[in-house]
Amino acid sequence: MHYGASLLRLALAAGMAMPLAGGPAWSQEQPAGHGTAPSFQYEFSATTLAELELEVPGRQPDDPLITPEEFNRAATIYFQRCAGCHGVLRKGATGAPLTTDITRDRGYEALHSFITYGSPAGMPNWGTSGELTEEEVDLMARYLLVTPPTPPEWGMGLMRGTWKVLVAPEDRPTAKENDFDIDNLFSVTLRDSGEVALIDGATYEIVSILETGYAVHISRISASGRYLYVIGRDAKVDMIDLWMKEPAVVATIRIGLEARSVETSKAPGWEDRFAIAGAYWPPQYVIMDGATLEPLKIVSTRGMTYDEQEYHPEPRVAAIVGSHYRPEFIVNIKETGLIQLVDYSDIDNLKITTIAAERFLHDGGFDSSKRYFLVAANARDRIAVVDTKQGELVAVIDSTGRTPHPGRGATFVHPVHGPVWATTHLGDESIALIGTDPEGHPEKAWTVVQTLIHEGGGSLFLKTHPNSNHLYVDAPLNPFPEVSGAVAVFRIDEMDQEDPGYTLLPIAEWAGIADGQPRVVHPEYNREGTEVWLSVWNAKDKESAIVVIDDATLTLKHVIKDPRLITPTGKFNVYNTRADVY
Repeated sequence: MHYGASLLRLALAAGMAMPLAGGPAWSQEQPAGHGTAPSFQYEFSATTLAELELEVPGRQPDDPLITPEEFNRAATIYFQRCAGCHGVLRKGATGAPLTTDITRDRGYEALHSFITYGSPAGMPNWGTSGELTEEEVDLMARYLLVTPPTPPEWGMGLMRGTWKVLVAPEDRPTAKENDFDIDNLFSVTLRDSGEVALIDGATYEIVSILETGYAVHISRISASGRYLYVIGRDAKVDMIDLWMKEPAVVATIRIGLEARSVETSKAPGWEDRFAIAGAYWPPQYVIMDGATLEPLKIVSTRGMTYDEQEYHPEPRVAAIVGSHYRPEFIVNIKETGLIQLVDYSDIDNLKITTIAAERFLHDGGFDSSKRYFLVAANARDRIAVVDTKQGELVAVIDSTGRTPHPGRGATFVHPVHGPVWATTHLGDESIALIGTDPEGHPEKAWTVVQTLIHEGGGSLFLKTHPNSNHLYVDAPLNPFPEVSGAVAVFRIDEMDQEDPGYTLLPIAEWAGIADGQPRVVHPEYNREGTEVWLSVWNAKDKESAIVVIDDATLTLKHVIKDPRLITPTGKFNVYNTRADVY
Protein backbone atom coordinates (compact mmCIF):
# COMPACT_ATOMS: atom_id res chain seq x y z
CA MET A 1 0.00 0.00 0.00
CA HIS A 2 1.25 3.49 -0.82
CA TYR A 3 0.21 6.40 1.32
CA GLY A 4 0.56 10.14 1.18
CA ALA A 5 -0.33 11.92 4.39
CA SER A 6 -0.94 9.79 7.46
CA LEU A 7 -4.14 7.77 7.54
CA LEU A 8 -4.28 8.06 11.30
CA ARG A 9 -3.97 11.60 12.62
CA LEU A 10 -3.87 10.52 16.20
CA ALA A 11 -4.90 12.88 18.96
CA LEU A 12 -2.01 13.38 21.34
CA ALA A 13 -2.87 12.56 24.90
CA ALA A 14 -0.91 13.89 27.86
CA GLY A 15 2.46 12.12 27.84
CA MET A 16 2.11 9.86 30.83
CA ALA A 17 3.95 6.55 31.08
CA MET A 18 4.18 3.89 33.72
CA PRO A 19 5.83 3.55 37.14
CA LEU A 20 9.27 2.41 38.54
CA ALA A 21 10.98 2.32 41.86
CA GLY A 22 13.95 1.15 43.81
CA GLY A 23 16.46 -1.59 43.49
CA PRO A 24 17.45 -4.66 45.45
CA ALA A 25 18.55 -4.50 49.07
CA TRP A 26 21.93 -6.08 48.48
CA SER A 27 22.86 -6.49 52.15
CA GLN A 28 20.24 -9.11 52.83
CA GLU A 29 20.39 -12.84 52.23
CA GLN A 30 18.86 -14.16 49.01
CA PRO A 31 15.09 -14.32 49.56
CA ALA A 32 13.44 -17.71 49.49
CA GLY A 33 12.24 -18.59 46.02
CA HIS A 34 14.46 -15.95 44.41
CA GLY A 35 15.82 -17.44 41.19
CA THR A 36 19.31 -17.02 39.77
CA ALA A 37 18.50 -16.51 36.08
CA PRO A 38 18.83 -12.88 34.89
CA SER A 39 15.08 -12.33 34.78
CA PHE A 40 14.84 -13.39 38.45
CA GLN A 41 17.91 -11.47 39.59
CA TYR A 42 16.17 -8.26 38.56
CA GLU A 43 13.86 -8.31 41.56
CA PHE A 44 13.04 -5.48 43.93
CA SER A 45 13.06 -6.07 47.68
CA ALA A 46 11.99 -3.48 50.25
CA THR A 47 13.13 -4.97 53.54
CA THR A 48 12.15 -1.91 55.56
CA LEU A 49 8.54 -2.57 54.63
CA ALA A 50 8.64 -6.27 55.45
CA GLU A 51 6.65 -5.95 58.66
CA LEU A 52 4.41 -3.07 57.65
CA GLU A 53 0.89 -3.08 56.33
CA LEU A 54 1.15 -0.24 53.87
CA GLU A 55 -1.69 2.09 53.13
CA VAL A 56 -1.69 4.83 50.55
CA PRO A 57 -0.36 7.94 52.34
CA GLY A 58 -3.11 10.48 52.90
CA ARG A 59 -5.67 7.96 51.71
CA GLN A 60 -9.36 8.48 51.87
CA PRO A 61 -11.63 5.75 53.30
CA ASP A 62 -12.49 4.38 49.86
CA ASP A 63 -8.97 4.48 48.42
CA PRO A 64 -7.30 1.13 47.53
CA LEU A 65 -4.69 -0.45 49.82
CA ILE A 66 -1.38 -2.03 48.91
CA THR A 67 0.31 -4.73 50.99
CA PRO A 68 4.09 -5.11 51.45
CA GLU A 69 4.09 -8.13 49.14
CA GLU A 70 2.18 -6.22 46.48
CA PHE A 71 4.51 -3.25 46.91
CA ASN A 72 7.56 -5.41 46.17
CA ARG A 73 5.92 -7.01 43.16
CA ALA A 74 4.78 -3.65 41.77
CA ALA A 75 8.22 -2.14 42.30
CA THR A 76 9.75 -5.00 40.32
CA ILE A 77 7.35 -4.40 37.41
CA TYR A 78 8.03 -0.68 37.55
CA PHE A 79 11.79 -1.24 37.55
CA GLN A 80 11.50 -3.56 34.55
CA ARG A 81 8.97 -1.66 32.47
CA CYS A 82 8.72 1.95 33.54
CA ALA A 83 11.87 3.34 35.15
CA GLY A 84 13.54 4.08 31.84
CA CYS A 85 11.01 6.77 30.96
CA HIS A 86 9.81 7.96 34.36
CA GLY A 87 12.98 7.67 36.45
CA VAL A 88 13.91 5.61 39.47
CA LEU A 89 12.52 8.31 41.75
CA ARG A 90 9.55 8.84 39.40
CA LYS A 91 10.57 12.41 38.62
CA GLY A 92 10.13 11.95 34.86
CA ALA A 93 12.18 12.65 31.72
CA THR A 94 11.03 11.02 28.47
CA GLY A 95 7.83 10.15 30.32
CA ALA A 96 5.90 12.45 32.60
CA PRO A 97 6.76 12.66 36.32
CA LEU A 98 4.78 10.25 38.49
CA THR A 99 5.38 11.74 41.91
CA THR A 100 2.53 11.32 44.38
CA ASP A 101 1.42 14.96 44.21
CA ILE A 102 0.53 14.27 40.57
CA THR A 103 -0.73 10.70 40.80
CA ARG A 104 -3.02 11.30 43.76
CA ASP A 105 -4.49 14.31 42.03
CA ARG A 106 -5.26 12.19 38.95
CA GLY A 107 -6.67 9.37 41.05
CA TYR A 108 -6.83 5.62 40.77
CA GLU A 109 -9.33 5.40 37.89
CA ALA A 110 -7.36 7.75 35.63
CA LEU A 111 -4.11 5.89 36.32
CA HIS A 112 -5.77 2.54 35.68
CA SER A 113 -7.15 3.76 32.35
CA PHE A 114 -3.85 5.20 31.17
CA ILE A 115 -1.91 2.05 32.03
CA THR A 116 -4.53 -0.06 30.27
CA TYR A 117 -4.95 1.88 27.04
CA GLY A 118 -1.74 3.93 26.68
CA SER A 119 -1.60 6.89 24.34
CA PRO A 120 -0.33 7.74 20.84
CA ALA A 121 2.21 10.02 22.54
CA GLY A 122 4.33 7.00 23.42
CA MET A 123 2.73 5.44 26.52
CA PRO A 124 2.37 1.71 25.75
CA ASN A 125 -1.05 0.10 26.11
CA TRP A 126 0.15 -2.30 28.78
CA GLY A 127 -3.30 -3.70 29.50
CA THR A 128 -4.94 -4.14 26.10
CA SER A 129 -1.72 -5.51 24.59
CA GLY A 130 -1.59 -8.29 27.19
CA GLU A 131 1.82 -7.23 28.54
CA LEU A 132 0.18 -6.73 31.94
CA THR A 133 -2.77 -8.69 33.28
CA GLU A 134 -5.85 -6.93 34.66
CA GLU A 135 -4.57 -7.78 38.14
CA GLU A 136 -1.19 -6.21 37.37
CA VAL A 137 -2.78 -3.08 35.91
CA ASP A 138 -4.79 -2.70 39.13
CA LEU A 139 -1.62 -3.26 41.15
CA MET A 140 0.37 -0.66 39.23
CA ALA A 141 -2.38 1.95 39.53
CA ARG A 142 -2.34 1.47 43.30
CA TYR A 143 1.46 1.48 43.43
CA LEU A 144 1.63 4.87 41.74
CA LEU A 145 -0.28 6.35 44.67
CA VAL A 146 2.53 5.33 47.05
CA THR A 147 5.80 7.22 47.57
CA PRO A 148 8.62 5.27 45.85
CA PRO A 149 11.62 4.09 47.89
CA THR A 150 15.17 5.27 47.19
CA PRO A 151 17.49 2.46 46.02
CA PRO A 152 20.94 1.90 47.54
CA GLU A 153 24.17 3.35 46.18
CA TRP A 154 26.69 1.26 44.21
CA GLY A 155 30.33 2.14 44.81
CA MET A 156 33.64 0.54 43.90
CA GLY A 157 33.42 -2.13 46.61
CA LEU A 158 30.09 -3.50 45.41
CA MET A 159 31.13 -3.08 41.79
CA ARG A 160 34.36 -5.03 42.17
CA GLY A 161 32.43 -7.68 44.07
CA THR A 162 30.45 -8.42 40.89
CA TRP A 163 33.45 -8.28 38.52
CA LYS A 164 34.47 -11.65 37.09
CA VAL A 165 37.02 -12.56 34.43
CA LEU A 166 35.74 -15.90 33.17
CA VAL A 167 38.45 -16.38 30.53
CA ALA A 168 41.67 -14.44 31.06
CA PRO A 169 43.08 -12.56 28.03
CA GLU A 170 46.10 -14.89 27.85
CA ASP A 171 43.77 -17.90 27.64
CA ARG A 172 41.72 -16.54 24.75
CA PRO A 173 42.29 -17.47 21.09
CA THR A 174 45.15 -15.79 19.24
CA ALA A 175 43.23 -16.14 15.95
CA LYS A 176 39.58 -16.58 14.97
CA GLU A 177 38.49 -20.17 15.64
CA ASN A 178 35.09 -20.22 13.91
CA ASP A 179 34.08 -20.01 10.26
CA PHE A 180 31.18 -17.58 10.28
CA ASP A 181 31.43 -14.02 9.00
CA ILE A 182 31.63 -11.97 12.18
CA ASP A 183 30.97 -8.72 10.32
CA ASN A 184 27.56 -10.02 9.24
CA LEU A 185 26.62 -11.43 12.64
CA PHE A 186 23.60 -9.98 14.45
CA SER A 187 23.43 -9.54 18.21
CA VAL A 188 19.72 -9.78 19.07
CA THR A 189 18.30 -8.77 22.44
CA LEU A 190 15.94 -11.34 23.96
CA ARG A 191 14.48 -8.86 26.38
CA ASP A 192 12.50 -10.85 28.94
CA SER A 193 14.70 -13.95 29.07
CA GLY A 194 17.86 -12.02 29.95
CA GLU A 195 19.78 -13.25 26.91
CA VAL A 196 21.20 -12.27 23.54
CA ALA A 197 21.00 -14.42 20.43
CA LEU A 198 23.87 -14.36 17.94
CA ILE A 199 22.40 -14.98 14.48
CA ASP A 200 24.33 -15.58 11.27
CA GLY A 201 23.29 -12.97 8.71
CA ALA A 202 23.97 -15.30 5.79
CA THR A 203 22.20 -18.47 6.96
CA TYR A 204 19.68 -16.99 9.46
CA GLU A 205 20.81 -19.68 11.88
CA ILE A 206 21.18 -19.02 15.60
CA VAL A 207 24.88 -19.39 16.33
CA SER A 208 24.42 -19.26 20.10
CA ILE A 209 22.25 -17.86 22.85
CA LEU A 210 24.11 -16.33 25.76
CA GLU A 211 22.86 -15.49 29.24
CA THR A 212 23.31 -11.79 29.96
CA GLY A 213 21.71 -9.11 32.07
CA TYR A 214 17.98 -8.47 32.10
CA ALA A 215 16.58 -6.64 29.04
CA VAL A 216 19.82 -5.88 27.20
CA HIS A 217 19.48 -2.30 25.98
CA ILE A 218 22.29 -2.10 23.43
CA SER A 219 25.12 -4.08 21.91
CA ARG A 220 28.40 -2.36 21.07
CA ILE A 221 31.46 -3.70 19.27
CA SER A 222 35.12 -3.07 20.06
CA ALA A 223 37.04 -1.09 17.45
CA SER A 224 38.83 -4.27 16.33
CA GLY A 225 35.51 -6.07 15.82
CA ARG A 226 36.50 -8.92 18.11
CA TYR A 227 34.59 -8.16 21.31
CA LEU A 228 30.87 -7.64 21.76
CA TYR A 229 29.78 -5.65 24.82
CA VAL A 230 26.16 -5.75 25.98
CA ILE A 231 24.49 -4.00 28.91
CA GLY A 232 21.19 -4.94 30.53
CA ARG A 233 18.74 -2.63 32.22
CA ASP A 234 19.90 -4.24 35.45
CA ALA A 235 23.32 -2.61 34.76
CA LYS A 236 25.09 -5.92 34.08
CA VAL A 237 27.80 -5.64 31.42
CA ASP A 238 28.89 -8.77 29.56
CA MET A 239 31.90 -8.98 27.25
CA ILE A 240 31.66 -11.66 24.55
CA ASP A 241 34.65 -12.95 22.55
CA LEU A 242 33.51 -13.48 18.95
CA TRP A 243 36.78 -15.22 17.98
CA MET A 244 36.07 -18.28 20.10
CA LYS A 245 34.90 -21.46 18.42
CA GLU A 246 31.67 -20.97 20.31
CA PRO A 247 31.37 -17.28 21.28
CA ALA A 248 31.14 -16.91 25.04
CA VAL A 249 31.10 -14.35 27.82
CA VAL A 250 34.71 -13.82 28.94
CA ALA A 251 34.18 -11.05 31.52
CA THR A 252 31.24 -9.56 33.39
CA ILE A 253 30.48 -6.81 35.89
CA ARG A 254 27.48 -4.99 37.34
CA ILE A 255 28.02 -1.22 37.34
CA GLY A 256 24.85 -0.24 39.23
CA LEU A 257 21.19 -1.16 39.52
CA GLU A 258 19.71 0.40 36.37
CA ALA A 259 21.58 1.28 33.17
CA ARG A 260 21.36 1.81 29.42
CA SER A 261 24.74 2.59 27.83
CA VAL A 262 28.08 0.95 27.07
CA GLU A 263 30.79 1.95 24.59
CA THR A 264 34.46 1.31 23.76
CA SER A 265 37.44 3.50 22.88
CA LYS A 266 37.71 4.21 19.14
CA ALA A 267 40.33 6.94 18.71
CA PRO A 268 43.42 5.95 16.67
CA GLY A 269 45.96 4.30 18.96
CA TRP A 270 43.37 3.61 21.66
CA GLU A 271 41.34 0.87 19.96
CA ASP A 272 39.97 -1.72 22.42
CA ARG A 273 41.87 -0.08 25.32
CA PHE A 274 38.90 1.02 27.42
CA ALA A 275 35.19 0.43 27.86
CA ILE A 276 32.72 2.75 29.57
CA ALA A 277 29.24 2.14 30.96
CA GLY A 278 26.70 4.63 32.26
CA ALA A 279 24.10 4.02 34.95
CA TYR A 280 20.60 5.32 35.52
CA TRP A 281 20.97 4.36 39.18
CA PRO A 282 23.14 5.36 40.86
CA PRO A 283 23.67 8.34 38.53
CA GLN A 284 27.28 7.66 37.51
CA TYR A 285 29.54 6.16 34.86
CA VAL A 286 32.55 3.89 35.10
CA ILE A 287 35.60 3.51 32.86
CA MET A 288 36.84 -0.08 32.63
CA ASP A 289 39.75 -2.00 31.18
CA GLY A 290 38.71 -2.98 27.67
CA ALA A 291 40.09 -6.52 27.90
CA THR A 292 38.83 -7.52 31.35
CA LEU A 293 36.12 -5.01 32.41
CA GLU A 294 38.11 -4.20 35.55
CA PRO A 295 36.56 -1.00 36.94
CA LEU A 296 39.15 1.78 36.95
CA LYS A 297 37.33 5.06 37.57
CA ILE A 298 33.80 5.90 38.74
CA VAL A 299 32.42 9.39 38.10
CA SER A 300 29.21 10.64 39.71
CA THR A 301 26.88 12.80 37.62
CA ARG A 302 24.89 14.36 40.45
CA GLY A 303 24.91 18.13 40.31
CA MET A 304 23.22 21.27 39.05
CA THR A 305 20.96 21.57 36.03
CA TYR A 306 22.56 23.63 33.28
CA ASP A 307 19.72 26.16 33.04
CA GLU A 308 18.16 26.72 36.46
CA GLN A 309 21.35 25.84 38.37
CA GLU A 310 19.34 23.71 40.80
CA TYR A 311 20.62 20.48 42.32
CA HIS A 312 19.28 17.27 40.81
CA PRO A 313 19.63 13.97 42.72
CA GLU A 314 19.15 11.65 39.73
CA PRO A 315 20.94 12.87 36.56
CA ARG A 316 20.97 9.61 34.61
CA VAL A 317 23.60 8.71 32.03
CA ALA A 318 21.98 8.29 28.64
CA ALA A 319 23.83 7.70 25.36
CA ILE A 320 27.62 7.34 25.33
CA VAL A 321 29.65 7.37 22.10
CA GLY A 322 33.36 7.10 21.45
CA SER A 323 34.93 9.91 19.45
CA HIS A 324 36.67 8.98 16.20
CA TYR A 325 38.86 12.10 16.40
CA ARG A 326 40.13 12.34 19.98
CA PRO A 327 40.64 9.94 22.91
CA GLU A 328 37.29 10.96 24.38
CA PHE A 329 33.97 9.50 25.37
CA ILE A 330 30.94 11.72 24.79
CA VAL A 331 28.73 11.19 27.85
CA ASN A 332 25.18 12.55 27.83
CA ILE A 333 23.64 13.35 31.21
CA LYS A 334 19.89 13.35 30.95
CA GLU A 335 18.37 15.46 33.72
CA THR A 336 21.04 18.17 34.03
CA GLY A 337 21.35 18.71 30.28
CA LEU A 338 25.13 18.43 30.32
CA ILE A 339 27.36 16.67 27.81
CA GLN A 340 30.75 15.61 29.13
CA LEU A 341 33.74 15.02 26.87
CA VAL A 342 35.77 12.57 28.94
CA ASP A 343 39.45 12.41 27.96
CA TYR A 344 40.60 8.82 28.65
CA SER A 345 44.27 9.41 27.72
CA ASP A 346 45.08 9.73 31.44
CA ILE A 347 42.70 7.78 33.66
CA ASP A 348 44.46 8.80 36.87
CA ASN A 349 44.11 12.50 36.07
CA LEU A 350 40.81 12.50 34.26
CA LYS A 351 40.08 15.62 32.20
CA ILE A 352 36.41 16.38 31.55
CA THR A 353 35.05 19.15 29.35
CA THR A 354 31.46 19.98 30.30
CA ILE A 355 29.10 21.38 27.67
CA ALA A 356 25.79 22.99 28.60
CA ALA A 357 23.37 21.65 25.98
CA GLU A 358 19.73 20.95 26.87
CA ARG A 359 17.92 18.96 29.51
CA PHE A 360 16.63 15.39 29.18
CA LEU A 361 19.33 14.19 26.81
CA HIS A 362 18.53 10.70 25.60
CA ASP A 363 19.94 8.96 22.52
CA GLY A 364 21.66 9.93 19.30
CA GLY A 365 24.34 9.20 16.75
CA PHE A 366 26.92 10.62 14.37
CA ASP A 367 26.37 12.33 11.05
CA SER A 368 27.82 10.60 7.98
CA SER A 369 31.25 12.22 8.51
CA LYS A 370 31.35 10.84 12.09
CA ARG A 371 32.49 14.27 13.23
CA TYR A 372 29.21 15.66 14.55
CA PHE A 373 27.19 13.95 17.25
CA LEU A 374 23.45 14.69 17.35
CA VAL A 375 21.51 13.81 20.50
CA ALA A 376 17.83 14.19 21.38
CA ALA A 377 16.80 16.30 24.35
CA ASN A 378 13.52 14.53 23.98
CA ALA A 379 11.35 16.01 26.72
CA ARG A 380 12.14 19.46 25.29
CA ASP A 381 11.67 18.52 21.63
CA ARG A 382 15.18 19.55 20.67
CA ILE A 383 18.37 18.11 19.19
CA ALA A 384 21.81 19.14 20.45
CA VAL A 385 24.82 18.97 18.11
CA VAL A 386 28.43 18.52 19.27
CA ASP A 387 31.53 18.88 17.09
CA THR A 388 33.65 15.99 18.38
CA LYS A 389 36.70 17.20 16.43
CA GLN A 390 36.74 20.66 18.02
CA GLY A 391 35.10 19.59 21.27
CA GLU A 392 32.30 22.14 21.35
CA LEU A 393 28.55 22.62 21.03
CA VAL A 394 27.60 23.91 17.58
CA ALA A 395 23.79 24.03 17.75
CA VAL A 396 20.60 23.25 19.63
CA ILE A 397 17.84 22.63 17.10
CA ASP A 398 14.37 23.60 18.28
CA SER A 399 10.94 22.08 17.63
CA THR A 400 11.84 19.02 15.59
CA GLY A 401 8.60 17.29 16.68
CA ARG A 402 7.15 15.91 19.89
CA THR A 403 9.61 13.80 21.93
CA PRO A 404 12.33 12.93 19.39
CA HIS A 405 13.59 9.36 19.73
CA PRO A 406 16.21 8.72 17.05
CA GLY A 407 18.00 5.67 18.40
CA ARG A 408 21.22 6.41 16.56
CA GLY A 409 19.32 8.24 13.82
CA ALA A 410 19.67 7.73 10.08
CA THR A 411 22.10 9.45 7.70
CA PHE A 412 21.72 9.82 3.94
CA VAL A 413 22.11 12.28 1.07
CA HIS A 414 18.84 14.09 0.36
CA PRO A 415 18.15 14.79 -3.35
CA VAL A 416 17.74 18.52 -2.62
CA HIS A 417 19.25 19.30 0.78
CA GLY A 418 22.44 17.22 0.68
CA PRO A 419 23.67 15.20 3.70
CA VAL A 420 21.06 14.91 6.44
CA TRP A 421 20.50 13.11 9.75
CA ALA A 422 16.97 11.99 10.60
CA THR A 423 15.06 11.42 13.81
CA THR A 424 11.63 9.98 14.43
CA HIS A 425 9.38 10.84 17.41
CA LEU A 426 7.55 9.12 20.23
CA GLY A 427 4.87 11.76 20.53
CA ASP A 428 3.75 12.37 16.96
CA GLU A 429 3.93 10.94 13.45
CA SER A 430 6.67 13.26 12.17
CA ILE A 431 10.21 12.53 10.98
CA ALA A 432 12.62 15.46 11.05
CA LEU A 433 15.44 15.66 8.49
CA ILE A 434 18.32 17.88 9.68
CA GLY A 435 21.04 19.26 7.43
CA THR A 436 24.54 18.16 8.51
CA ASP A 437 26.90 19.68 5.94
CA PRO A 438 28.15 23.07 7.18
CA GLU A 439 30.78 23.26 4.44
CA GLY A 440 28.86 22.12 1.36
CA HIS A 441 25.38 23.33 2.37
CA PRO A 442 26.01 26.00 5.04
CA GLU A 443 22.56 27.58 4.74
CA LYS A 444 20.90 24.25 5.60
CA ALA A 445 23.26 23.08 8.36
CA TRP A 446 21.68 22.37 11.74
CA THR A 447 18.15 23.20 10.60
CA VAL A 448 15.13 20.99 9.94
CA VAL A 449 15.12 20.96 6.14
CA GLN A 450 12.10 18.68 5.73
CA THR A 451 9.44 16.97 7.82
CA LEU A 452 8.00 13.64 6.70
CA ILE A 453 4.76 12.16 8.01
CA HIS A 454 4.25 8.45 8.64
CA GLU A 455 1.53 6.31 10.17
CA GLY A 456 1.41 7.40 13.81
CA GLY A 457 3.18 8.24 17.06
CA GLY A 458 5.02 5.77 19.26
CA SER A 459 8.07 5.40 17.02
CA LEU A 460 11.40 4.34 18.52
CA PHE A 461 13.81 3.78 15.62
CA LEU A 462 14.50 4.52 11.98
CA LYS A 463 17.27 3.24 9.77
CA THR A 464 18.84 3.42 6.32
CA HIS A 465 22.13 2.30 4.73
CA PRO A 466 24.60 3.85 2.24
CA ASN A 467 23.66 1.14 -0.30
CA SER A 468 19.90 1.60 0.13
CA ASN A 469 17.33 3.99 -1.32
CA HIS A 470 14.95 3.43 1.58
CA LEU A 471 14.30 4.83 5.05
CA TYR A 472 12.48 2.48 7.47
CA VAL A 473 10.45 3.85 10.42
CA ASP A 474 8.83 1.75 13.15
CA ALA A 475 6.03 2.62 15.64
CA PRO A 476 6.05 -0.19 18.22
CA LEU A 477 4.60 1.88 21.08
CA ASN A 478 1.55 2.99 19.13
CA PRO A 479 -1.57 1.54 20.83
CA PHE A 480 -3.20 0.57 17.52
CA PRO A 481 -2.16 -2.93 16.29
CA GLU A 482 -2.33 -1.96 12.62
CA VAL A 483 0.32 0.69 13.31
CA SER A 484 2.51 -1.07 15.90
CA GLY A 485 2.59 -4.20 13.73
CA ALA A 486 3.84 -2.46 10.58
CA VAL A 487 6.81 -0.45 9.32
CA ALA A 488 6.71 2.60 7.04
CA VAL A 489 9.23 2.76 4.19
CA PHE A 490 10.14 6.00 2.38
CA ARG A 491 12.07 6.24 -0.89
CA ILE A 492 14.98 8.66 -0.55
CA ASP A 493 14.96 9.61 -4.22
CA GLU A 494 11.31 10.74 -3.89
CA MET A 495 11.96 13.10 -0.99
CA ASP A 496 12.19 16.04 -3.37
CA GLN A 497 8.40 15.80 -3.70
CA GLU A 498 6.09 17.92 -1.55
CA ASP A 499 4.43 14.77 -0.18
CA PRO A 500 6.77 11.83 -0.83
CA GLY A 501 4.47 9.26 0.75
CA TYR A 502 5.52 5.86 2.03
CA THR A 503 4.85 2.17 1.69
CA LEU A 504 3.40 0.41 4.72
CA LEU A 505 4.65 -3.14 5.18
CA PRO A 506 2.47 -5.42 7.41
CA ILE A 507 5.41 -7.11 9.11
CA ALA A 508 3.47 -8.76 11.96
CA GLU A 509 1.04 -10.23 9.43
CA TRP A 510 3.92 -11.53 7.32
CA ALA A 511 5.37 -13.17 10.43
CA GLY A 512 2.22 -15.27 10.69
CA ILE A 513 1.64 -14.54 14.37
CA ALA A 514 -2.04 -14.41 15.24
CA ASP A 515 -1.90 -14.40 19.05
CA GLY A 516 -1.19 -11.29 21.13
CA GLN A 517 -0.27 -7.82 19.87
CA PRO A 518 3.16 -8.26 18.29
CA ARG A 519 5.05 -4.99 17.92
CA VAL A 520 7.45 -4.42 15.04
CA VAL A 521 10.62 -2.73 16.25
CA HIS A 522 14.17 -1.76 15.35
CA PRO A 523 14.94 -2.08 11.62
CA GLU A 524 18.55 -3.14 11.04
CA TYR A 525 20.40 -3.77 7.78
CA ASN A 526 22.81 -6.55 6.99
CA ARG A 527 26.36 -5.47 6.22
CA GLU A 528 25.79 -5.18 2.46
CA GLY A 529 22.61 -3.12 2.85
CA THR A 530 20.54 -5.59 0.83
CA GLU A 531 18.30 -6.86 3.65
CA VAL A 532 16.45 -5.31 6.57
CA TRP A 533 15.74 -7.30 9.72
CA LEU A 534 12.77 -6.38 11.92
CA SER A 535 11.84 -7.80 15.32
CA VAL A 536 8.27 -8.95 15.81
CA TRP A 537 8.17 -8.45 19.57
CA ASN A 538 5.34 -10.24 21.36
CA ALA A 539 4.57 -10.99 25.02
CA LYS A 540 7.09 -13.31 26.67
CA ASP A 541 4.62 -16.21 26.79
CA LYS A 542 3.68 -15.86 23.11
CA GLU A 543 5.42 -16.50 19.81
CA SER A 544 7.80 -13.85 18.47
CA ALA A 545 9.85 -13.72 15.28
CA ILE A 546 12.38 -11.84 13.18
CA VAL A 547 11.27 -10.88 9.67
CA VAL A 548 13.85 -10.33 6.92
CA ILE A 549 12.90 -8.00 4.04
CA ASP A 550 14.50 -7.79 0.61
CA ASP A 551 15.39 -4.10 0.51
CA ALA A 552 15.33 -3.77 -3.27
CA THR A 553 11.79 -5.13 -3.70
CA LEU A 554 10.30 -4.54 -0.22
CA THR A 555 9.11 -8.13 -0.20
CA LEU A 556 9.30 -10.85 2.42
CA LYS A 557 12.51 -12.86 2.20
CA HIS A 558 12.61 -14.95 5.37
CA VAL A 559 10.97 -15.40 8.77
CA ILE A 560 13.16 -16.56 11.66
CA LYS A 561 11.16 -18.43 14.29
CA ASP A 562 12.50 -20.39 17.21
CA PRO A 563 11.09 -21.09 20.69
CA ARG A 564 14.26 -19.56 22.09
CA LEU A 565 13.50 -16.17 20.48
CA ILE A 566 11.70 -14.75 23.52
CA THR A 567 10.72 -11.08 23.14
CA PRO A 568 13.35 -10.11 20.53
CA THR A 569 13.82 -6.34 20.33
CA GLY A 570 17.09 -4.65 19.31
CA LYS A 571 19.28 -6.21 16.62
CA PHE A 572 22.81 -5.01 16.03
CA ASN A 573 24.77 -5.99 12.95
CA VAL A 574 28.41 -6.25 14.01
CA TYR A 575 29.90 -4.27 11.11
CA ASN A 576 27.26 -1.55 11.00
CA THR A 577 27.45 -1.05 14.77
CA ARG A 578 31.25 -0.99 14.86
CA ALA A 579 31.55 1.38 11.89
CA ASP A 580 28.64 3.65 12.92
CA VAL A 581 26.71 2.87 9.75
CA TYR A 582 23.12 4.03 10.09
